[in-house]
Amino acid sequence: MSKPQRPSPDVVVVGAGVVGAACAYYAARAGLAVAVVDRGPVAGGTTGAGEGNLLVSDKEPGPELDLALLSTRLWLDLAEELGEAMEYEPKGGLVVAATPARQDALRAFAAEQAGVGVVAEEIPGERLHELEPHLAPGLAGGFHYPQDAQVQPALAAAHLLRAARRAGAALHTGETVRELVTGPDGAVRGVVTDRLRLAAPAVVNAAGTWGGELAALAGVHLPVLPRRGFVLVTEPLPRIVRRKVYAADYVADVASGSAALQTSAVVEGTPGGPVLIGASRERVGFDRTMSVEVLHRLAAQAAALFPVLAEVSVLRAYRGFRPYLPDHLPAIGADPRVPGLYHACGHEGAGIGLAPATGLLITEQLTGKQPELDLAPFRADRFPAAAPA
Repeated sequence: MSKPQRPSPDVVVVGAGVVGAACAYYAARAGLAVAVVDRGPVAGGTTGAGEGNLLVSDKEPGPELDLALLSTRLWLDLAEELGEAMEYEPKGGLVVAATPARQDALRAFAAEQAGVGVVAEEIPGERLHELEPHLAPGLAGGFHYPQDAQVQPALAAAHLLRAARRAGAALHTGETVRELVTGPDGAVRGVVTDRLRLAAPAVVNAAGTWGGELAALAGVHLPVLPRRGFVLVTEPLPRIVRRKVYAADYVADVASGSAALQTSAVVEGTPGGPVLIGASRERVGFDRTMSVEVLHRLAAQAAALFPVLAEVSVLRAYRGFRPYLPDHLPAIGADPRVPGLYHACGHEGAGIGLAPATGLLITEQLTGKQPELDLAPFRADRFPAAAPA
């Protein structure tokens, strides 16, 4: 029989990835009693399979970019507070164009972003080697985004949770939520796992790709789907790639709703030496099959961008699942359909970068403050109800 835990928390956060960790961190820092529950280990889902991108360069003006700009500021604060443990690198990003037409498109995109606070510098083709000496010759140009950065995502989640625990939060890993407890009025009042019963007036759904399943336990529809991606990891190298470098078509792939396989060159160095190579996107459910086709595509595209990588050994490849919502915006905030239920999921491939802003906004709602951003675009009830089976 499940045993109640005492004292009861003010909020249960379901999910110990970086988004859940950020929710716990800000809530605990605000003085709330927090319990974090996850079916696996810390960063055992999407977070542990991420590259750690903190990007503004790939986002058009709108709610997601607003969220990213807020997170950019918060990541700087977190890096100062938590030190180098997260491997935070404010190294900037470089988006490159193979043709003059692509460069024109990047120029128009950057001009739109500049209106809301994104900093971007146009780099002519003949100057690209000044930023990245090993880039392939003949590129038309690019744009440098100094606000882009990177963290080691599993370390970031772990250190956010460590800070939350120092502020009094409790962490329960290996606990799958089987039931959401509801009161007579239908409001969510806690969770039940295989071994725990945690009563709380608020539950935060930070369950990543399982966010739709958790919402269903409350009787509401949230169409989170997994979108698979692969990453190649090379042997340790000198810092031959200084920034996050990606081809212009990556932006279109991020915004696409296609279920089909899409790949575009994304290459970045790491403090430890290996180069990370992505990015692929496809909706194949939770199929974990290692796709040789995808790996070959990624390797070829990376070598075309950085010819020096053609002779470099790939030590391993891994895959993960991005929590995809159809309009590419996460669900953040109180669910108007079910009192006591809050959502912090559906960030797709941007969850690492958007985590601090998400955690702060959730905490502001939980504590009755006016959120820093308008949460209307992120409402969980914006999707049509699922058709009856």
